[in-house]
Amino acid sequence: MAEEKKSFEQSLARLEEIVRLLEKGDAPLAESLGLFEEGAGLIKQCSQQLDQAEQKVVQLRKGADGTPEELPFE
Repeated sequence: MAEEKKSFEQSLARLEEIVRLLEKGDAPLAESLGLFEEGAGLIKQCSQQLDQAEQKVVQLRKGADGTPEELPFE
């Protein structure tokens, strides 16, 4: 069964937990590798969610005359 997609906040919280576990350094190698792989997947998912949010912000910005205008996101 495919894992349900987590919210950005849930993914970030899990990523922080993974970092803490890996920094402790007491997990067996196989578990550490699994955590690293999970973390890499979460980073990719968070990055995609941030990219989508950035695209929405760019689309929603308005120009001086009030009409929507696509401006670079700073």
